[in-house]
Amino acid sequence: MNNLNTVGVETRELQVDLRQTIYALSNALDLVGIDEVRHGKRVGYMAMQCAAKLELEVLDANDAFEIGLLHDCGVSSSRVHRALVEQHDWPDSQVHCQIGYKLLKDFPPLAHMALPILYHHTYWNELSSLDLPAKTKLFANLIHLVDRVDAFSAGHLGNGILLNVRHAREFIEAGRGICFSPVLVDAFMDASSTQAFWLTMEERHLMNYITDLDKHYQSHHTLISLDELEQLARLFSRIIDAKSQFTVAHSIGVAHLSCYLAKLCGLSKENSKKIEAAALLHDIGKLHVPDEILEKPGPLNAQERAIIEQHSFETYEILRRISGIEDIAKWAAFHHETVSGNGYPFRAHIEELDIEARIIAVADIFQALAQDRPYREGLALKEILRIMNALVEKGNLDESLVALVNENALACYHEATRTDI
Repeated sequence: MNNLNTVGVETRELQVDLRQTIYALSNALDLVGIDEVRHGKRVGYMAMQCAAKLELEVLDANDAFEIGLLHDCGVSSSRVHRALVEQHDWPDSQVHCQIGYKLLKDFPPLAHMALPILYHHTYWNELSSLDLPAKTKLFANLIHLVDRVDAFSAGHLGNGILLNVRHAREFIEAGRGICFSPVLVDAFMDASSTQAFWLTMEERHLMNYITDLDKHYQSHHTLISLDELEQLARLFSRIIDAKSQFTVAHSIGVAHLSCYLAKLCGLSKENSKKIEAAALLHDIGKLHVPDEILEKPGPLNAQERAIIEQHSFETYEILRRISGIEDIAKWAAFHHETVSGNGYPFRAHIEELDIEARIIAVADIFQALAQDRPYREGLALKEILRIMNALVEKGNLDESLVALVNENALACYHEATRTDI
């Protein structure tokens, strides 16, 4: 396609509901468990139920819920997720706590979660003696307690959840004063004394609970700006790229190159910010791909390829839940669509592919070719251009955009291989 449609419509300043964004990120973190999902939501639910027994203020109870949703934001590896769920005293459990802390501490809207997340695998007999605010200790140990409850109980979800209640409660009681604060153990024992507490953890009831909760606390929602959304996208691109040693800095490189091409195309400042956010988040759906597939040192079989090809749809399903960024969701999810209409997951026609989506598609392929992968080293610039031009001939990529890449090849390579955020 030779015509670059750069005409954009300026809109009023974008503001996004932070709670919706937290839900979306929680949905992304759910993917890491592959078949074991909703862990963060169950932890958030139980934390809020226990907080109610402690008679915390509404905002504190909301904080407990949201910290529960994002407490494992330092986990992107399916191997790490399995170890955390299956082992109560996994030796490397502190690593993801430290990663989560570093991710959130410099993002003001979520910075209050950083310390509780840092200490959410620290036993109470150690945590209680640390020089930390009492509230931080409370939240951290509350998340630790209900996190262990879920690890102990998740395998019984279904018809057997009520059969596990006595064992789960005995497990928590046995940790009183050592693993868990006695005050929190009392709150948990009170909250978990009903069958309803446990049955609500079943997926259909859990999602109803969250829907009702969201309606009830609508007035407490916070709005964030486009700049803050962009900052949050950078933050979560680190989680996405950390999933495999072979994708480190991929999202960052795609974002840098996308912004450079957007500038060459004359896109507006606002759309350039939005395209950066979309590029940073384009592979968020890959959190659902098992590590073994991403790091396979050879060709994928049909089943593995089918799993990989789900990731862009997962990206769309995660991002479209955030009101106001419908265009960002499409641009991010369309990075494997083609101008010939033979891409995935929607087989979108050229009329549906905004210039921003076509830019990200070009940037994604260019960066992937320049980067080391488990089955090959990063390619030289000349070979990258040869492949990109061949993809134009096949009807995969926008001809005019690839022409811009050819005209500015060295600059494009520099942008695609930058690792600074």
